[in-house]
Amino acid sequence: MRVPVVVGVDGSRQSLAAAGLAAREASLRGRPLRVVHAFPWTYFHVPLGPSPEGPPEGGLRHEAERVVAEAVDRARATAPGIEVIGEVLDGFPAPILTACSRDAALLVVGDRGIGGFGGLLVGSVAVTLAAHAACPVLVARGRVDPTQPVLLAADGSPACDTAVGFAFEEASLRDVPLMALHTWSHPASASPGDMQPLVYDEALADAEETRVLAEALAGWHDKYPDVLVHRRVVHARTRRTIIDVTRHTQLVVVGARGRGGFAGLLLGSVSQAVLHHAACPTAIVRHPNDDH
Repeated sequence: MRVPVVVGVDGSRQSLAAAGLAAREASLRGRPLRVVHAFPWTYFHVPLGPSPEGPPEGGLRHEAERVVAEAVDRARATAPGIEVIGEVLDGFPAPILTACSRDAALLVVGDRGIGGFGGLLVGSVAVTLAAHAACPVLVARGRVDPTQPVLLAADGSPACDTAVGFAFEEASLRDVPLMALHTWSHPASASPGDMQPLVYDEALADAEETRVLAEALAGWHDKYPDVLVHRRVVHARTRRTIIDVTRHTQLVVVGARGRGGFAGLLLGSVSQAVLHHAACPTAIVRHPNDDH
């Protein structure tokens, strides 16, 4: 079997949106779609079948199968012709989907599921997967406008290189421009630990940051010559600027960690902010060395 796109579903409205988004991704890539529902009830030693007094189609196991069937139907309606496989796997969502990510081209989830707390903007499962999955994670949120460009939040760090490649691929698959956005509040040459007030020439700093962005895109532009790239270098607050721009893009791509991140964090502050507040679907792309 070809490496699939995997989508995690739980019966919530958000997970059905994720199934539709995953179907489009699978169709763009020419890959099969694997629809997975994690079924933890086996570990609670409760009856899984229908109640003796209830209908034969009742029970937790049948409900899980219904959740998968509904998501499969949504996927097939969204992208007719793709191969779709539905599965109910015993276990809890985060570890099950993390395991599935090891054999996936892309993992898609909703921003919140049926177990989410009202005050959370993004559910714990989505955050955990963004930090630990072995493949890029696409979180279905906001609205999708296929006429808009793909947004790449590029900080110029080596850890961001994998995200740059993923963003170019997404723009190429969608046949839309790529907006490469690089924001800065301190020059790249400044030491992250320097607590002294910085004095610098803004024109020279802007030229330096423009060079940082150009170096981040170098090579990838040659690999994807069909992608029209719009470059933006902005002296502003990084998180707020990226989130504002997502109102005019169909997808935002960020690295899991970037320049200035703490070594012990698997998900950086910028990627977390975008994951929680972006106005469009968000792809978190981890560098292979992020585990270290």
